[in-house]
Amino acid sequence: MIATTPVQAPFLSGLLLGASLIIAIGAQNAFVLRQGLLRSHRFAVALFCALSDAALIAAGVGGLGVAIGQHPRMLAVVACAGALVLAWYGIKALRRALHPEVLTPDTHGATASQWRVLAACAGFTWLNPHVYLDTVLLIGSLASAWPVPGPRTLFAIGAATASFTWFFGLAYGARLLAPLFRKPLAWRVLDVSIALVMWGIAGKLMLSFLAH
Repeated sequence: MIATTPVQAPFLSGLLLGASLIIAIGAQNAFVLRQGLLRSHRFAVALFCALSDAALIAAGVGGLGVAIGQHPRMLAVVACAGALVLAWYGIKALRRALHPEVLTPDTHGATASQWRVLAACAGFTWLNPHVYLDTVLLIGSLASAWPVPGPRTLFAIGAATASFTWFFGLAYGARLLAPLFRKPLAWRVLDVSIALVMWGIAGKLMLSFLAH
């Protein structure tokens, strides 16, 4: 077993927790993967997602998680708004599946403006209550086990490092799948999968909204 120093322990704990939460199939990851395959605004999308996670982690570690936990109705409102956004983008993904693309050199450029892409990314990030439950509430509550300010700050840095590593790896590593996505069928499967993921998350969000 490799021994860890007092400095390494909170950082590694945050890194492993952040990785376990972020490496999952979801609307945000599906969106980043698609932009990576298209090589469209990859840096901006990865940076936006990573910085958003870092801000939410900092807020959770700073005590926002406790405040949100005391106002469940606020999460319910966000759940409803997020469900509508995800349902709409699910419909758009299904429409793309009916007219699939082919990954050729001329599709590597931006097919949508950077601001439109980032606006969509913001919806997946900030209108998803699971982001607040995982990133703010869970990480914030577990961070309280570490004393302030040093170890708790290192814990937050570790969790944020996992986000930066994952999003940039996903955005730029998607190029390894480029040969597969030169076939329209691959795009059809991807977009149908994205639609199902988004509708599934939207359904769960609506159920949570109705429960409140």
